[in-house]
Amino acid sequence: MILHFLGKSCLRSVLQRLRVGRVGRVGRRCFCAAQSGPCPDTPQQEDMTRNRAQISRVLCVAEKNDAAKGIAGIMSGGRFRKREGMSKFNKIYEYEYHLFGQNVTVTMTSVSGHLLGMEFKAPFQKWHSCNPVLLFDAEVEKYCPDNMLQIKRTLEKEARQCQALVIWTDCDREGENIGFEIIDVCKTVKPNIQVFRAKFSEITPNSIRRACETLMEPDANISDAVDVRQELDLRIGASFTRFQTLRLQKIFPNSLANQLISYGSCQFPTLGFVVERFKAIQAFIPETFYKIKVLHEVEEDTVEFSWKRNRLFNHTACLVLYQICMENPIATITSVTSKPKNKWRPLPLDTVELEKLVSRKLRINAKETMKIAEKLYTNGFISYPRTETNIFPESLPLSPLVEQQVLSPIWGTFAQRVLDQPGGPKPRQGKKSDQAHPPIHPTKYSNTLQGNEGRVYEFIVRHFLACVSQDALGQETVVDIDIAQERFSTSGLMIIARNYLDVYPYDRWSTKLIPVYEQGSQFQPSAIKMVDGQTSPPLLLSEADLISLMEKHGIGTDATHADHIETIKSRMYVGLTDDQRFLPGELGMGLVEGYNSMGYEMSKPYLRAELEADLKLVSEGQKDKQTVLQHHLQKYKTVFIESAKKAKKLDEALSPYLGAAQQITETEQQEMEISLPVRKCPGCGRDMVLKTKREGNGKYLSCVGYPACKTAVWFPETVLEVSRDDTICPTCRPHPVQMLKFQFRRGSLPPMMPLEFVGCIGGCDETLREVLDLRYLRGGGGGRRDEPHRAPNSNPQPSLPPVPSRPAPPRPLLAEGSVSVHTNSDVIVCNCGQEALLLTVRKEGPNQGRQFYKCNNGSCNFFLWSDQPSQQGSPPQAPQTSQPPRPSLGFRNTAGGGRGQEGGAGGNVGQTMCNCNETAVMRTVQKDGPNKGRTFYTCGKPRDQQCGFFLWADENARPLGDFGGGFNGGGGEGGNRPKITGDASANKPPAAKKPRTCSICHMPGHNKIRCPQR
Repeated sequence: MILHFLGKSCLRSVLQRLRVGRVGRVGRRCFCAAQSGPCPDTPQQEDMTRNRAQISRVLCVAEKNDAAKGIAGIMSGGRFRKREGMSKFNKIYEYEYHLFGQNVTVTMTSVSGHLLGMEFKAPFQKWHSCNPVLLFDAEVEKYCPDNMLQIKRTLEKEARQCQALVIWTDCDREGENIGFEIIDVCKTVKPNIQVFRAKFSEITPNSIRRACETLMEPDANISDAVDVRQELDLRIGASFTRFQTLRLQKIFPNSLANQLISYGSCQFPTLGFVVERFKAIQAFIPETFYKIKVLHEVEEDTVEFSWKRNRLFNHTACLVLYQICMENPIATITSVTSKPKNKWRPLPLDTVELEKLVSRKLRINAKETMKIAEKLYTNGFISYPRTETNIFPESLPLSPLVEQQVLSPIWGTFAQRVLDQPGGPKPRQGKKSDQAHPPIHPTKYSNTLQGNEGRVYEFIVRHFLACVSQDALGQETVVDIDIAQERFSTSGLMIIARNYLDVYPYDRWSTKLIPVYEQGSQFQPSAIKMVDGQTSPPLLLSEADLISLMEKHGIGTDATHADHIETIKSRMYVGLTDDQRFLPGELGMGLVEGYNSMGYEMSKPYLRAELEADLKLVSEGQKDKQTVLQHHLQKYKTVFIESAKKAKKLDEALSPYLGAAQQITETEQQEMEISLPVRKCPGCGRDMVLKTKREGNGKYLSCVGYPACKTAVWFPETVLEVSRDDTICPTCRPHPVQMLKFQFRRGSLPPMMPLEFVGCIGGCDETLREVLDLRYLRGGGGGRRDEPHRAPNSNPQPSLPPVPSRPAPPRPLLAEGSVSVHTNSDVIVCNCGQEALLLTVRKEGPNQGRQFYKCNNGSCNFFLWSDQPSQQGSPPQAPQTSQPPRPSLGFRNTAGGGRGQEGGAGGNVGQTMCNCNETAVMRTVQKDGPNKGRTFYTCGKPRDQQCGFFLWADENARPLGDFGGGFNGGGGEGGNRPKITGDASANKPPAAKKPRTCSICHMPGHNKIRCPQR
């Protein structure tokens, strides 16, 4: 029995997890919240049943205070208790309600739109804080604005006392996202609070009651789509806006000194539509056309017959046909047809049609229309005004909605006619449905609304009554005639039943009377005329035209069209003519022309339309949030970088409108240039770009994630200039790793090596690894090192032949399999006192393959052949055996480390220890003076990490075995004395010096600077 019970329990839990996972992907779960019994086929039935008993207080949050008040009034029957919240604009309403099969106390409050905003983190918020291109990768965060803090505190306080949270925000994308902002705030203070979503389309008793009975889970996919849009709009808008504002304010200080020149991925295509229509009008060339018309006077009426050819653009051809008609001007009636003609009643009203029709018929702009519609909705007069649906669902009873309008003294009679017509209200149905809200319709009658509110409400009511009535009926008669084989026609119309036209004055359909004609009869025309005319250009766009284009090309949504139009108006990109048509401003024209001249049609709708399509797929759960975000960020980032490179085209396009562009200095030009990525940072995976050092005397490669990521590559002072080349290394990964173009200081490289060449800093180029001794400098020390991945059997060709590995002090092991490097017994020091660099001659000639020493940083003119008798006290170096090339190590991470210990001199048995308790190294004085050629011991660490130890090698050392007392005498600097182990007598005097020779002619007595052959 126990085993049987456990087996059933395990099976039930597995099935439950599978079901929850499956439903979670759909994103919607429904709970019969107002019923006492469990819903069949409802996920988490057991958890819900168990947790319902624990719910005694429910927090409900609406999107606006008016909506909260209306919903509370319906749920409480008008018997709620009102109290103040921490925000004086958002009240709290309390009442009892039967929910989850029991009586609970409901606390209803509201937010005021979005509770949280999205912004860059502090280091990137100021306009001059970074290069605008970095905003595509900068960290962003959600925060609560100051004006929303009191609302947030109210939610936190009320959530602590409640066991359940019901979201009553608008049922669209923005509303769903606001709902998740509320959830995040409440769950922060009470993680175990149960969350539900109320779905409704109007604030009416039936709709609210139905929402309470069918509470659902919030849809995370819809909220994710808004998060993606918000982040993209922030990054794209901020980067382009900062770039063009900061640049153009410097280029055109007289015209744009204090003007914000904003960019948005929706507002710019919207501006593009206006500019495109204006330029089409400018480019329009009128053409003269010719046509023939026939007039027939019957009693007091004149009938005009139009030519079937319509018009001709050839004067001669039209004149010939006209003369033929005049030779035999008798009209024969070839046909008389009469047929029914209907004028279709309007389709149910969606958001776009509301904006367009109110703009055309009532002359109220879209922004004001939506503001009024929102207010009418929250006050319960109309259904939700943001909908893409123009089909009334069968589940929505229309007769009660029509009955409410019977009370009107203006259209009440017509409403009664609709109720009395056969079949009752029968709407003409469209083809669009967002599966969320019905078409816009009135929800209750009112005769108290004034001004534009009253006009918009009246329009919505009349439109609703018109679409549920019947089409206007008429009879059309078409008469065709023939004159000399040229055909002409006219038509007449008789209206039989006006039907919907009686309540919808916004459409016009009038009777057109013509005489009675009989087929086969003839008549003499009163006149046959040949007239001319000219083609006319298209009109400037009206607001309705612009909204139609935005909808057609997928720019924005029905909820945002008005906002984008308002933005380009407020930025002075466009203006309005006397007849309310859009005319582009000079700045708007220049911006569109400038960006179009770059080759990127940023004013075209394609980029944004693709984004809107992807956002829809995210909201439906068909695409991943992060995938869509990264795809479009990369696409816009590429466009931004290319646009910044061609920024002068923007200056040139604006000059005709704003005056001559002001010349800027080279320094200012460099500041405005966009740093292009060279490679991905091995530390954080973000871009690494070239930057100029603060002192202005060189460049370095830095991660754009600074200061969070301190990965950097510092080039030595021998590099005069480094720039990004267009070529990409085929070997190094992660792809792409851009090649760099280097220019070295004269004298810093051997004579046979070019001072300018292109190389890869990904690690595959041996030349750069040896010449620059590339390392990563990363904060925190000890970070990992990225090794470039090589393709199978790849044999990359570096920009120069690889330099053989020079003798170098052993470094810490960087990766498994790294090749160890032997330490030379004598370290050659240049005139700067630093370890000299060993290189090999590559130029063809007598010295090809010969090795030499040179200054490591190019600050002195030190040069020494490695195979000549050492001038630094070391014996001649034996020919170096060939070593296998070092693996491609990429950059070394030396933070917190530095070079390893260097060995002592000449393989002596005894060892001299420095103050660091490490083996000291022997070096030779190169500087002219009494000690030139004399050897000494010093700390083996890099110069900036040395302990200060110094000891001449030829001084008497303490005898072996003498461990008492200190060292007396000697010439060590700072009084430091070494520890000596082994045989001290092994220290040998320096070898005899060989006269130094010129590196050009190899003769003693002078150097290469004073060489007569130079």
